[in-house]
Amino acid sequence: MRHARRRIVRRVTRLAAVGGLLLGSAMVTRAVASEPPGPSAAQGATVRSAGDTAAALVERLGGSRTAGSWLGADGRPVVAVTDEEAAAEVRRAGGRPKTVSHSMNELKSATRTLGSAPRVPGTAWALDYRSNQVVVRGDSTVSAGDWSKLTHVAGGIGTFVRMERTEGTFTTRLNGALPILSTAGRCSAGFNVTDGQRDFILTAGHCGPNGSVWFADNRGRDQVGSTVRQNFPGADFSLVRYEGGDAGAGADVVAIGDGQGVRITGAGDPSVGQQVFRSGSTSGLRGGTVTALNATVNYPEGTVTGLIETNVCAEPGDSGGPMFSEGIALGLTSGGSGDCASGGTTFFQPVTKAMAEVGVQLITAASQGAGQQSTAPAPEPSDPQGAAAPGAATPGSSAPVGGGGEGAQLLARLADPRNVGPGLLIVAGSLVALVATRFIRAEQDRKAYQRYYSATWG
Repeated sequence: MRHARRRIVRRVTRLAAVGGLLLGSAMVTRAVASEPPGPSAAQGATVRSAGDTAAALVERLGGSRTAGSWLGADGRPVVAVTDEEAAAEVRRAGGRPKTVSHSMNELKSATRTLGSAPRVPGTAWALDYRSNQVVVRGDSTVSAGDWSKLTHVAGGIGTFVRMERTEGTFTTRLNGALPILSTAGRCSAGFNVTDGQRDFILTAGHCGPNGSVWFADNRGRDQVGSTVRQNFPGADFSLVRYEGGDAGAGADVVAIGDGQGVRITGAGDPSVGQQVFRSGSTSGLRGGTVTALNATVNYPEGTVTGLIETNVCAEPGDSGGPMFSEGIALGLTSGGSGDCASGGTTFFQPVTKAMAEVGVQLITAASQGAGQQSTAPAPEPSDPQGAAAPGAATPGSSAPVGGGGEGAQLLARLADPRNVGPGLLIVAGSLVALVATRFIRAEQDRKAYQRYYSATWG
């Protein structure tokens, strides 16, 4: 009976080992065959390419013949045009034209007229390319008298200025992805940047004036750095210089919660209709779409222009946090209205304009390895026509917050089911099991042989 049980155990072990060999081989073959060509997702790359194609068309045709662009539901670029010749050029470039009544020059002229009127805190306006209108919004703090005066100004411009009242209030939003604290308040780290000699945090300008000292704890023991450049109002960004001049390991990662982050591979400008993501310490990682560009917001503290308007929700505690998509840095959380229970509108400072103003570049994860400095956006795709829908976008490749050494990277690669590591481990374990069972059987046969001849020859 004991020998029968041993034979059954050996047979089950051999079968399991053979099955492991087959499974491991299949995993390795699949991983090698599906290995991605680079660190950027192909879908996100084609979405960015579609936006770049549309922006190039708008720039080439000019403000008198176009009125902005956006991404359609299928991810293809749509360009608003004012004449048939411009429409034909858009078609030749692979985009879809939409004929509109008012040019970009007319839309911008309307915003200049609105901006020259007496300032009303709690109001905002932006260019809605898809409706070919300028949308003016007033929050709950705007009085009936002030709203009536602004409506009169809009009526003098034309019917393409649309007036809307919105719930809540337009306020700046403090805090964010990883909190930094000072006597000026609690804010957030946006993106790590460098001037080639020292490293900085790029964050919201309303977080604090020049000279503000920032800490990573509420006891003032872990000093992060100090604000050396602020722009608010007008724009909404500032530079916090690291105390030691070095951002340290993991500088190319933005936090998204639970100790995880997203690697940043470059910077760019978003397109209307593009899906984007925002990270903040209050409401975590949230997604939405870009609804308008060149937005103006009249905060109680002052007016900020040139902002990105989105329907991504945010709450007090999220300001300064990063906005990104497919690992591309896009903006810094400025302010907005509403919350993540009922939804709302959130505005972002474009990160490319902020970096150009202060002369810094992102610290990014370059394709040759993490932690390298780069000013270049993600690689351009070769097929701008085959754009993926904006809804297919992702935040970007994940990474642990704080970075990691070669050992951590190797462990992550082995644990990733898309890579060959797990398959190789299963193959190796199966081979060890087969060798072990063969050795055990040979040893048992040898002992049985010895016992048999010992009994025979006495």
